[in-house]
Amino acid sequence: MLGAERMSDDTNIEEESGPKKTFWEHLGDLRTALLRSSVVVGIMLIACLLLGDRLIAVLEYPVRKIDLFQTPKPTVAFRIGTAELGPFNLTPEQLATLPPDGGPQYVFEMGIGQVGEEQVPTLKLLPPDPNATSLRIRLLNLSPVEAFFVVFRVAIYGAIILSSPAWLYFLGQFFLPALHMTERRALFTWMGWGTVLFFMGVAMTYFGLLPIALRASVEYSNLLGFEAHDWRANEYINFVTKFMLGMGIGFQFPIVVLLLVKMGFLTYRDLMRYRRHVIVFCLIAGALLTTPEVITQIAMAVPLYILYEISIIIAWYWDRKKRREEGAS
Repeated sequence: MLGAERMSDDTNIEEESGPKKTFWEHLGDLRTALLRSSVVVGIMLIACLLLGDRLIAVLEYPVRKIDLFQTPKPTVAFRIGTAELGPFNLTPEQLATLPPDGGPQYVFEMGIGQVGEEQVPTLKLLPPDPNATSLRIRLLNLSPVEAFFVVFRVAIYGAIILSSPAWLYFLGQFFLPALHMTERRALFTWMGWGTVLFFMGVAMTYFGLLPIALRASVEYSNLLGFEAHDWRANEYINFVTKFMLGMGIGFQFPIVVLLLVKMGFLTYRDLMRYRRHVIVFCLIAGALLTTPEVITQIAMAVPLYILYEISIIIAWYWDRKKRREEGAS
């Protein structure tokens, strides 16, 4: 009977783990998985390059949203044909034709008028644009090849993220046969929560933290006396993508902590004791995973520490549940 049970267990293990293969067969499977993943990413990269303008428009949304936080201030712009100069912060004392009512934005059309035999410049106040805002950040391209590199960088990020279900499937075909069913279920659970937390971090950054950080950057520039209406497109896109990806990666922090708890390396009491150390760690992670300046560093450190506190609660619940099960048995 013991021999039959052992043979049955061995058969179940072999069925769960998959057929045995040689080292070169495993290497060939890995090569196939990597090749298929590269093809999928390459196809998605071409698609993202063709849709580059739409991807850039998506990344420009946070800088347009900071208008919601703008305190109305009168600005003046001058339009010559299709070109526009400004906006400038002018007062009625500096420009006599400026209305004294203190509106948010005025646009004057510059032209040439005939006065007798002489031609003189003219200013015509255009009707107010209902969609105009007092803060308009312009993203500038200052190099002949800068636009291509910006779109290419965004396309690479987009291709990797959008094709992730396909290349994860191909890599899973290589790794999963080596795992038992219980290990596969645990892997899928942790990967599922990791994916959810990643996109939570990206969404929180995109809709909430980025507009605040960009607005704070503009206010700080104004405080120092700098004009903050024109930004380089390359640096802006690099800032936005790095901030969002850094926050997505940073949101994996509770996954790592809870894995260490599950493996028995940490308890919820240890997590409570390391609170001060975690605060420093979150600030350092904010500097490494985003841009190394105070605003984004704090913007990332606060959500990470909140997730750490949630991890402590989950670890306490697991410990309480374990002690109850041990007491019942």
